[in-house]
Amino acid sequence: MIQQRVRVGNRLGLHARAAAKLVRLASDFDSEIRISRHPESRQVDSKSILGILMLTACQGTDLLVTVEGEDEERAAEAICRLFEERFGEAE
Repeated sequence: MIQQRVRVGNRLGLHARAAAKLVRLASDFDSEIRISRHPESRQVDSKSILGILMLTACQGTDLLVTVEGEDEERAAEAICRLFEERFGEAE
């Protein structure tokens, strides 16, 4: 199991387009990828757009990504890179 903290850096946060990119990317992996706002809060399935939107993560929000499965290293790296690249948004 891999746990990694990420910060939402894009100006609009995890809005519908960014959430859709996250869900599409997560769906490419067999591993279970869960995201939460805090370690003690409820985790959501990153393959569920509704779950991602329910995080209401605006710019600057810190999230915890938990990845578990046979391709967990590749999945964690790809998910973290998506956040680092601000979902491909200029701002």
